[in-house]
Amino acid sequence: MDKEVEEVFNSKNFTLIAGPCVIESEENVMLVAKKMKEITEKLGINYYFKASFDKANRTSIHSYRGPGIDKGLEILKKVKDELGLRIATDIHEPWQAEKAAEVVDIIQIPAFLCRQTDLLIAAAKTGKLINVKKAQFLAPWDMKNVVGKLEESGTNKIMLCERGSCFGYNNLVVDMTGLLEMKKFGYPIIFDATHSVQKPGGKGNATGGNREYVEYLAKAAVAIGVDGLFMEVHPDPDNALSDGPNMVKLENMEELLTKLIKIKNAIK
Repeated sequence: MDKEVEEVFNSKNFTLIAGPCVIESEENVMLVAKKMKEITEKLGINYYFKASFDKANRTSIHSYRGPGIDKGLEILKKVKDELGLRIATDIHEPWQAEKAAEVVDIIQIPAFLCRQTDLLIAAAKTGKLINVKKAQFLAPWDMKNVVGKLEESGTNKIMLCERGSCFGYNNLVVDMTGLLEMKKFGYPIIFDATHSVQKPGGKGNATGGNREYVEYLAKAAVAIGVDGLFMEVHPDPDNALSDGPNMVKLENMEELLTKLIKIKNAIK
């Protein structure tokens, strides 16, 4: 088994991929990264800092997308160099894979794009860990084809991520048995606790969400036995430039993670 994949499987508590949805500024990124480094080192969590350089799938054409790949990777490299943190970010087009791989440790495939063959091939060729979010419209067992594309492209550095399934209009629901179904593929399973409480397009020209439910879904996923969690975190979610309604407030993260570790220890 690949060393990085094995670390996700066997981390002391669980693996955590967390940070602001999008890079709003260097100052905001560094603030969140420093605090999350402090918290995760204290709690013994295998941590990757996450932020997006471009959110290409925003609801409105007028929504903030990020600083772009060049400036974004420059900021993420600063996090890596100055804080010693490993980095995760998402890509939307095949040409971005090689460039992102110069900086990041995890390349994330957005849910809407998990069937895009050329994107998966490009990500696989980087040799980086790949976190693939299961599309809202796919059944858990349909991820076998995503896994197959990555394996056929030469990688077994794969993680599969649940982020909720479409349930009517502007609503998502999480089928916890789907986490168990995806475990059958033999790769680490990550639960996205913040996107799972989204209300896609629920505000008309923006996505809504119910961040008060993040804790409960995360607890359930840890109790089921996921290998890691994905969470978006912000100092002031109500004024965040993207995904504010479903992000966890930075000051609440230590308490939340402490609760989750207690559940993890209880099921060992």
